[in-house]
Amino acid sequence: MEALNDENIDELKLLEAQIKNLEAEVEMLQEQQKKSLKDLSVDFRGSVQDALSVLTSNKQNSQKAEVLLRLKEEVAELEEDLRHQTDVNGFRLESCSIKTLQSGESEVVRQFKIVGSCSELSFMVEFNLTEKKVGQSSEKTITGLNVVMDHTYLQQFSSLLSGMEETNDLLLLFRTIRTFSNICDDRCRTFLHFQEKYPSVVTLPEGRRSQVMSLQHPEVPSLVFSIHWSVEVSEDGVVLPKVDLLTKTPEEVPQQFPPLAAGGAAEAFHSLLRLLGLEAALESVIRALSPPEAEA
Repeated sequence: MEALNDENIDELKLLEAQIKNLEAEVEMLQEQQKKSLKDLSVDFRGSVQDALSVLTSNKQNSQKAEVLLRLKEEVAELEEDLRHQTDVNGFRLESCSIKTLQSGESEVVRQFKIVGSCSELSFMVEFNLTEKKVGQSSEKTITGLNVVMDHTYLQQFSSLLSGMEETNDLLLLFRTIRTFSNICDDRCRTFLHFQEKYPSVVTLPEGRRSQVMSLQHPEVPSLVFSIHWSVEVSEDGVVLPKVDLLTKTPEEVPQQFPPLAAGGAAEAFHSLLRLLGLEAALESVIRALSPPEAEA
């Protein structure tokens, strides 16, 4: 019986050792499984993230392209509108800056600085725009109007600009600038037309934007007529063209110009203006000084 017990004990020990080896192997396999699952999870998570990143990037790029396209369309529309406004009112804006001086729930004050031109007349306008809320609506008031203008036209606008300090009438300023520029453009076109048509008689001493058109008889150099076309601006913004004929005559006036002997050239010219209009009156005077071959 004792021998049997010893044999059983040896078998039990052997079995216990095998069980321990199996447990160790199982534990090792479990660790390997955990590591494999972890690596697989990391790889899968990375792949998913990469895929999401690509998808997100593509979506963002698509959104960016759509936004850029929309912005380009809006800029093109604004540029077209600006060109249309320039064609309609004649103003070209070179820059416009806005600075907020005061911001509150009931009142906002902004400072504007506009640089532009109308035809050949350049200007810079600064003013403050105050916007106050009144119930459901708002009131806008312009204050501190300051105008800097091309010195060439400053004298004509001096009366208007001095009054602007009190009235701050920005609309009147732009309306006056446009009317003034239109008349100056008409003067330029008219003078250039006659200079090209009668080059032997007509000269423009101050260039294409000259206020004076000089007329000289080719055969009597000492006989000179000057057409002085000025544009005056009143304090109220009324723009008035004024055309005068000035003469420089020799002591002995040629027989073909009898009105000059009595000093009535200016009066005769103003009569022609009333009867024929500006261009016809100018051409009548020019033809009187032109040799026959020039008229033909």
